[in-house]
Amino acid sequence: MAKTPRTSIRIGGASGYWGDSNAAPAQLVEHGNIDYLVFDYLAEVTMAILAKLKSRKEDQGYAHDFVFGVMKPLIGKIAEKKIKVIANAGGVNLEACRKALEQVAKEAGVTLKIGTVEGDNLLDREAELRALGVRDFQSGAEMPARLMSANAYLGAFPIAAALDAGADIVLTGRCVDSAVSLAPLIHEFGWKPTDYDRLSQGSLCGHLLECGAQVTGGNFTDWKDVEAGWDDVGWPIAECFADGSFIVTKPEKTGGAVTPLTVGEQMLYEIGDPAAYILPDVVCDFTGVRMVQDGKDRVRVTGATGRMPTRTYKVSATYPGGFRLVSSSVIVGYDAPQKARRVAEAVLKRCERMLKEAGLPPYGATEIDVIGDEALYGASADPRRPVPREVVLRVCVQHMRPEACDLFAKESVGTALATSTGRCGIDAGRPSASPMVRLFSFLIDKAFVEIAVKVDGAAVAFAPFLPPKDHKDSVAHPHVDDTALPGGRKIEVPLIRLAVARSGDKGDGSNIGVIARKAEYLPAIRASLTADAVKAYFAHYAKGSVERYDLPGIHAVNFVLNNSLGGGGTSSVRLDTQAKTFGQLLLSIPVSAPEAWSNELGLA
Repeated sequence: MAKTPRTSIRIGGASGYWGDSNAAPAQLVEHGNIDYLVFDYLAEVTMAILAKLKSRKEDQGYAHDFVFGVMKPLIGKIAEKKIKVIANAGGVNLEACRKALEQVAKEAGVTLKIGTVEGDNLLDREAELRALGVRDFQSGAEMPARLMSANAYLGAFPIAAALDAGADIVLTGRCVDSAVSLAPLIHEFGWKPTDYDRLSQGSLCGHLLECGAQVTGGNFTDWKDVEAGWDDVGWPIAECFADGSFIVTKPEKTGGAVTPLTVGEQMLYEIGDPAAYILPDVVCDFTGVRMVQDGKDRVRVTGATGRMPTRTYKVSATYPGGFRLVSSSVIVGYDAPQKARRVAEAVLKRCERMLKEAGLPPYGATEIDVIGDEALYGASADPRRPVPREVVLRVCVQHMRPEACDLFAKESVGTALATSTGRCGIDAGRPSASPMVRLFSFLIDKAFVEIAVKVDGAAVAFAPFLPPKDHKDSVAHPHVDDTALPGGRKIEVPLIRLAVARSGDKGDGSNIGVIARKAEYLPAIRASLTADAVKAYFAHYAKGSVERYDLPGIHAVNFVLNNSLGGGGTSSVRLDTQAKTFGQLLLSIPVSAPEAWSNELGLA
């Protein structure tokens, strides 16, 4: 008897990164009334860490947290409720992850079919990649001499194939974060590779779930509206329908909030051009997305459209990048910021002289941050701020040799009696050098990647959809009419009065999404927040171009700041290596607004 298709399913997003709270899966399994439980564990640096662990021990290289911290205590309840699980916990060792999970199931006395999706790991094909002459798609750099990891970002259709073959749990290596949520929609609703609008909506659903509680009030600009529930925040659930529409919600009686602003902030997180959000299964256009409150803690999301995907997969490879060391201390008293900077400058000058005397090259990069004196604001710091009497001095150095970093560690402590008064340590002992991992990203033809789908170790037939080799994507950006801006006298207000913001990283680039609190505020925001104005505000960080993109569907703009993270999160000496603070920094920028808005902005 043929299975009756479901009209809707509920997906719970239980993890945004390797290390996320284990409270999420239990909450969703016990109180979420979900059909699918999905996990995102992997980032570029995570892959390198897992590869290093596997090189030391053959049964390592996957996310142990998933098997032993999540599945072991919950597998009985998951089996009882017939919840299907999808996780990219396999890392670089899918087989070891599968065997460990099988053992956990056996010990719990449950029988579950485990599917795997292989083929993302290209490290064993390094010679083939080198012969192809691949280059970094942003910098144009050649492939490094030695790779630590190399993984293609796979899509959702292989996962759906495992579900079609009866898998109760599907494990993958590297896949795009949203694929773990898109796959059950493909499986349940029978979506095809050419259902581009539905695939785009499903991908948006996955993008909203992939960072856990960040869509249900976590990291929200208006934090005072949700902080009372931080101790029991609700993790996200998506109620998904066959036409691609979905509702974002959370378990009842949990903390946080689900509103168009909390959901909108997450949509803008870590995206570039919203009209061309490129994924393996579809090129998404989010510019027309609309979000409507559909009851308490329920937001209905519609309007994403899609186009044919590209012929290539993105591959993220990592390679050794030298060493990094961070030294921190507290300095107090009058002129604390000035004293702190002079301490850092003196220690660096001494170490550079000692490196030269030892025949070693200078530090590759250094960074001095006086935390407590608006260090992250650069020249945009408030000139009227009082001089703090207590600051944290953070100094980071980078070098190809660990002994050069260790020298700085020794001297930063060894000058305690020779420089500033009012100084004490933060950590016991001396800091030590840690190896850095650098990122090398490139594109590879999808036909090069050999995807294998299995269920309980048995092969499942899978043929990937391959767009034509000569396919070229065409991007159309929306026109925005600014004529609605009221005339009359103007006043200056900080952006936070008019908008909320969320920021994130993409390699050495970053983005800042800004959503107007009311649609009528958007023209004023656009008039003041030009790309040039944002570049000037972040002049200390934004070393490349800045682009602005419009999302009129949620009355928002998205800024992309190229070359703004000092090399990116895996190799930067910056205090904020992932642009986590950039949105909050931008909310202080002055915006010219009509004086007629004074009452509603609370300025009258």
